[in-house]
Parts: sequence; C-alpha cells; structure tokens
Amino acid sequence: MKIREIRIAGLRGATPRGGWTMELRPDSSLHTLVSVHTDDGRVGLGSVFTHEALVRGAIEVLSELIVGREFTSPPAMTEELHQHTFWMGRGGSITHAISGINIALWDLAGQAWNAPVSRLIGGDYRDRVRPYASLLMDEPGLMRDNLLALSAQGFTAFKIGWGRFGRDDSGTDELLVRTAREAIGPGALLAVDAGGSDGYWHNGVRWALDTARMLADHDVAWFEEALNPDDIDGFVRLSDASPVPISGGETLTRRQTFSPYVDRGAFDIVQPDVTKVGGIDELMAVGRRSEDAGVKLVPHGWNTAVGLAADLHIAAALRFTDLVEYCTGSAYIDDLTVGGWTLDSDGQLAVPSAAGLGVEWDADALEQYTGGVDLLTP
Repeated sequence: MKIREIRIAGLRGATPRGGWTMELRPDSSLHTLVSVHTDDGRVGLGSVFTHEALVRGAIEVLSELIVGREFTSPPAMTEELHQHTFWMGRGGSITHAISGINIALWDLAGQAWNAPVSRLIGGDYRDRVRPYASLLMDEPGLMRDNLLALSAQGFTAFKIGWGRFGRDDSGTDELLVRTAREAIGPGALLAVDAGGSDGYWHNGVRWALDTARMLADHDVAWFEEALNPDDIDGFVRLSDASPVPISGGETLTRRQTFSPYVDRGAFDIVQPDVTKVGGIDELMAVGRRSEDAGVKLVPHGWNTAVGLAADLHIAAALRFTDLVEYCTGSAYIDDLTVGGWTLDSDGQLAVPSAAGLGVEWDADALEQYTGGVDLLTP
C-alpha cells in the first residue's frame, strides 16, 4: 500500500485551562490531529502537541518526503523524515509534526498486520495500566472537591500541578499539598507538578530542595518540573539531594536531547510526551535507554485521546512503565472515542487489544472540535 494523503485539523472549542501565566482559552490551538491515508482505504490517526499553523507548515515540507511512497515500516519511514529535515531545526515544529505522523503510521501498521501497536513495538508486559488523574491546583476547597469526585470515579493515583504552586509562598504550597493528601487518603499515589516550563519561571535549586522536603512529609511520589527545563545542572544537583524522586522532560524532543539528562542522572523519572518527542519510536528509544540507566519512564499525557491510546500501548511495551497520565476535564480526552474510557474495578485502563491503536473514534466529536474537518473518511 502507498501513502496517498495527509490531513490535519486543530482541536478548538474545548481547550482546557493549562495553568499557564498566559492562560489558554477554549478556542486556543494547542493540539492538532494528523490522519495518514493509504491508497487501499486505510486511515491512521496521530496527534501533535502544538499549534495547527505550525503543524500545517511542517506537513507541507514533510508531505514531499512521504506522500506517494510505498508503506514499509514506521521506524524506517519516520527516520527518513528526521534525516532529511535536519537543517530545518531539530526538535522544533518539524519534530512535533513528525510525532503525529509516526503515531498514525503505527496505527496503519497495526491495521495492515492485524495486531495492536503494543505487540508490534515489543509488548506485552501488561494488558492494563494505572492512570493517574491529572488536574490543576485550584483554590484548596475546589481542588478537594475535584479530587473527591475523581476518587469516586475509581482513580487511585493523582497529580496536582501548576496554578499558584511555587508562585505565592511556601505556606500556600504546603496547604495545597496537604489538602490533596487529606482528600485522597494515605493509600493513594500523589505526585506534584510545579510547572517549571511556564513562562518566566523563577524558582531555583534552593527553592526546589526546600519544597521537596515538604513534599516528602506528605508522601509525594515524585516532584515534577521543579526547575526550568533547560537547567540540566540544577536538575542533577536537585536529584542528588532530594528526598523525593525528581521528574521532568515533557518539553524535550528527540532521543538525543534526552541522553545527557539520563546519563547525568538529572531525572529519577523521565516524562517525554509522545505527541511532541518525535512519536512512538523516539519515546521507546528514550524509554529503553532510561531503563538501562535505572530511570523510570512515565509518559507526559496532557494532550488528547490519541496520545492516551499511544501511551497505553507504550506502557505495555516498556518493562517499568506502569502509569499513564489522564488529563481530567478535557473533552479532547473524554469525548473523542466512542464510549469513552472506562476504569476497571482496580482503577486501571485496559490496553486496547484491537488492531492499530485499537480505538474507535467518534466522528461527530471530531467534526465538532475540528470545525467540520473530515479526518477519517478514506
């Protein structure tokens, strides 16, 4: 089969708040879907964590390298995209767009070979994965109510982040974390995300160490994005001294960019985003190198249902990746699949077992949030 066409569409109308200094609006373009069509009528779907205009420009360049080509294998076809666009800015919009193409190619591969992606990329270590409910830090009372509601839905793991944390004072930080722990109880997993990739983040290693000691008092599983994402020396110092595991990497792209962070022990937990890092193949490369270095991979998943599906397959194929992020309150997670996502009695999500990504997409929801763009018709 041959690649016939690539279509893209930005998601708008229900973009959730990001907790950013320059806050997102419902019509903000943050996630862009990519569908790759073959001449035999198959359609693979991918997702990109960046603005539609940037993806459109990148796809115009990338299409020349892939449309009309015989489908071979996702790793080989994707590596060609990386190799032949190196002069256009490694790790920027080109790499982000390649992420969506790569996910879509793996979706196509699974359909063509009648197997779930997890099996094709090296699984299955597990057939279900524990999702952690990810939500912004809000006023303590509202955050407590949200956590109680999520607990009632069956979630047993949680991450709170951004908002006022690290932006007001240490008393506010401790109150937010204590409120969360009291709401979910002593047995639930709790992680904390400072959001150090936010615009004009100013906190350094001293603040991060003091905060990490406070987090240890509340049995926090990891401390995420405590520093500016480029501060590799700071992360090394922090990881060496922190009483709680340090995580990061959601803004980094390409396996080569992650190597010094892994080699120098900057992170205890590495968190690439499959819709940004370069796709499934790049994330798996980061994951395998990290595992050999004793670093756990927990994928960043504040993106879309397509990204969540990919993360579930990745978690099935990596030895130690037993968690995925579930962005709560996002229509782009909850509404894009037919029937939505269902937690089992243990608060876990099943890894899709059908061919490809193994998810049935809701055409009406896709049409609603893409402004009527038809991504799925062959």
